[in-house]
Amino acid sequence: MLTLQGRDVASGAGLVLEISDGIITAMRAGDEVAPDAPWIAPGLVDLQVNGFGDGDANATRPSAEEITRMAHALAARGVTRFLPTVITASREQMRARIGAIADACRDPLTAAMVAGIHVEGPSLSEQDGPRGVHSLEHIRPPDVRELDSWLEAADGLLRIVTLSPHHPGTVAAVTHLVQHGVRVSVGHTHADEEQITAAVDAGASLCTHLGNGAHAVLPRHPNYIWTQLAEGRLAAGVIADGHHLPASTLKAMIAAKRDHGVFLVSDAVATPRTLVEDGVSTVGGGVALAADGALRHVASGFLAGSVQALDIGVANAAGILGSLADAVRLASIVPSLLLDGRDPWRVGARADVLRFSWQPGDMAITPVSVHVAGERVR
Repeated sequence: MLTLQGRDVASGAGLVLEISDGIITAMRAGDEVAPDAPWIAPGLVDLQVNGFGDGDANATRPSAEEITRMAHALAARGVTRFLPTVITASREQMRARIGAIADACRDPLTAAMVAGIHVEGPSLSEQDGPRGVHSLEHIRPPDVRELDSWLEAADGLLRIVTLSPHHPGTVAAVTHLVQHGVRVSVGHTHADEEQITAAVDAGASLCTHLGNGAHAVLPRHPNYIWTQLAEGRLAAGVIADGHHLPASTLKAMIAAKRDHGVFLVSDAVATPRTLVEDGVSTVGGGVALAADGALRHVASGFLAGSVQALDIGVANAAGILGSLADAVRLASIVPSLLLDGRDPWRVGARADVLRFSWQPGDMAITPVSVHVAGERVR
């Protein structure tokens, strides 16, 4: 039996966890703890990770090793489950990348951490702004035959598909995916309210990085952001890296979606050596890493994902919301519930446990130990 203890992130009181065979077998109050004792919380869950460190889910040459490198790099930041995210590309490239993720799950740690696959595209907006840095060449309407090819290549791992509801065939595609147990997310869209509502009526239930993948200038109202904020059947992912959403916008979106479901995502991308050394890479076309840490498309200035993981998003959200407990919940319990409907922080749950240090003003939480299914990975 393994025993872990620290300061309960929800209450600040001492908490002791007992773990056996990878499962939390007991949770009980501990002795009084020092003010600088590590916080203890469920591991972070990221539902949108394009790549991280030197692992890339969208590598030109897809491989299981890319995903395993992602898993190890994310575990070091406190992430215990994640969805590798495949973005817009040719049919052949996307299927190969999905297959590589499925192959990666032969590695025990990768299998324990990969909670499924998120496909973002290719049925996104073709317009500048909403399209973000997705390749215009490969934007296309949804095709049930292509969706079936993903389902086959994913070997049961396809969990989320992001699309824009303006495309013809959206309702049929959403219906087909939902029937196969896949959640559909509205994102990178310029769809009107009627089109978004039709997708939700068909079963769409999420918003992808709400407030981003949008035009720089929108009508005051109506617009597709208001529609998604108001739609109670849509839970929303938001990026809290300090670049994608201003503090006031993030705070307002979390408040608006609190009863509908809101969760933090990183939208992280791989950081190849050329990016670090030269400030230029080929992630979604030429991008540059700005001095403030924002990753931007050189030609358009649009954000091109993030080089930061959820450890930074949690710290940023904690400062904005004035609550570490709320920030951790949005990056752990809420996305876990969306994935499988189960509270991860209870007796009988898989022992994905994060112990970390953080004080107000810190730019990131700092993992002290990370356990995935009871096994220490950091």
